Amino acid sequence: MSVLNDPEEGGFVRTLRRLPAVERAAHQPPSQQAPPTNWPVVGVGLVLAVLLALAVSWNANGIMVGTSVLGLALGFTLFHSRFGFTSAWRQVVAVGQGVALRAHMLMLAVACLLFSVVLATGVGLNGAPRGFTNPIGIALVVGAFLFGMGMQVGGSCASGTLFAVGSGQTAIVLTLFGFIVGSVLAALSYTFWFVTLPSGPTISLSGQFGYPGALLLSLAVMALVVAGSYRVAKRRNPPPVADPPTARGLARVLRGSWPMWVGAIVLAVLNAAVLFVSGQPWGVTSAFGLWGSKILGGLGVDVQHWAFWQVPANAKSLAGSVFADRISVLDFGIMIGALIASAAGGAFVLHRRVPWRLALGSVLGGITMGYGARLAGGCNIGAYFSGIASFSLHGWVWGVVALLGTYAGLKLRPLFGLTNPKPVDSIC
Repeated sequence: MSVLNDPEEGGFVRTLRRLPAVERAAHQPPSQQAPPTNWPVVGVGLVLAVLLALAVSWNANGIMVGTSVLGLALGFTLFHSRFGFTSAWRQVVAVGQGVALRAHMLMLAVACLLFSVVLATGVGLNGAPRGFTNPIGIALVVGAFLFGMGMQVGGSCASGTLFAVGSGQTAIVLTLFGFIVGSVLAALSYTFWFVTLPSGPTISLSGQFGYPGALLLSLAVMALVVAGSYRVAKRRNPPPVADPPTARGLARVLRGSWPMWVGAIVLAVLNAAVLFVSGQPWGVTSAFGLWGSKILGGLGVDVQHWAFWQVPANAKSLAGSVFADRISVLDFGIMIGALIASAAGGAFVLHRRVPWRLALGSVLGGITMGYGARLAGGCNIGAYFSGIASFSLHGWVWGVVALLGTYAGLKLRPLFGLTNPKPVDSIC
C-alpha cells in the first residue's frame, strides 16, 4: 500500500503531468509489472556505498561506519515503502484520508517501545544513548509552522528530499538547495531566535512519569489520533488509496513497493538502531546548514564567527570533516541507499525539464523548511519522529503546529502549479 503522493513518495511524474494523484491512481493497472533492474546504476550505487564507508573510516571510527550502513538501510526503506510525511498531512487536511497518518502512529508506537528500552538501560555502542529533547518556545512554534507550510510548497519533507534526490528526481535537487540556503540563513539569525527571545521549558515525559509511564501515555495519545482519523474519514468520505505497480513474491523485497505498515516498522527499528549505535536518534537537517556554511567558508565568508558556529558542538562540526559528522553521514547514506533501491526496482530516472513554477516552489519551499527546521531544532525526522520517540513533548507540539502549517501550504500550492487532493465525490 502506498499513499497518494508527490516527489517524496515517487509521484513526481504525476506532478509534471498536472494530473491529480487520485485520478492517476484510479487509472493505474494494479497488475502492471515492475520495470527491469537498472544494473549500471546499481553498480554505481554500490561503488558509492563503498567509497562512503572508506571516507568515513578515514575521518572517523568504526561506529561512524556502522552509522553509514544504517543510513543506507534508511534510504533503501524510505524508497521501497514510499514512506512520506508531506502527503500524510496533506491527505488528512485536504480530504480526511488518514491511512498514512495511522502508519505514522504505528511507526511512533514501535519506536517509543524500542527507545524506552535503549534509553532506560543506558546501553549503547557509543556510550550512554541520549534522546532528542528541545524547549517549547517561540522558535519551535514558528519553525514548525514554516516547515509544515514549506513542505507542501516544496513537495517533499527532509527525509523525502534525500531519497527523492537519490532516486533520480532531479527537480528535488532544487528543494535540497533551498534547504541548504534556509539552514544557513537560520544560522545567521541564531542570536535573534535563541539569545534575544526567551526560551521555553524543556518537558520530558520520561522525566515526569518514568519510561513505563511515558510509554503508556504516548501510546494512549497515538490511539486517540488513530481513532480520530477514522472519525474524520467517516465524516468526509476520502478517496481510496491505491497500490502502485510492484513486483510480487520475494522479489518485492528488493524490487517492489512495500506495504506502508512494513515501512513504518522497519523505520522505527532502524531509528532505534541509530540511537543504539551512534548514541543519538536519527536526524536530517542539521547537516544542511553545515554543508552550506562550509561552502561559504570555502568562498571566503567568515562563518566561524557567527554566534551559531560559536556553540562548542557546532564549532567542532564546522572544523571537522563532513564524513565525521553523524547527521551528514546518515544523509549521504540515505541518498545512496535510495539510489540503489530505485535502480534495483527499475525506477531510477533523471528528469531533464522542470516547469518554472514547480522549480520556484521547490526552491522557496526548501528555503522555508530549512529555516523552519533550524528554529524548531529539527524537521519531520529530528523533531517529530525522533522527538516523540525520545518522549519529548516538543515532538508532539511540532506535529500539531506543522499540521497548521500544512493548511497554509495547501492554499499556496496552486500558485506553483501543484494540485491538491480532491474529495471522492469530485472524481469523474
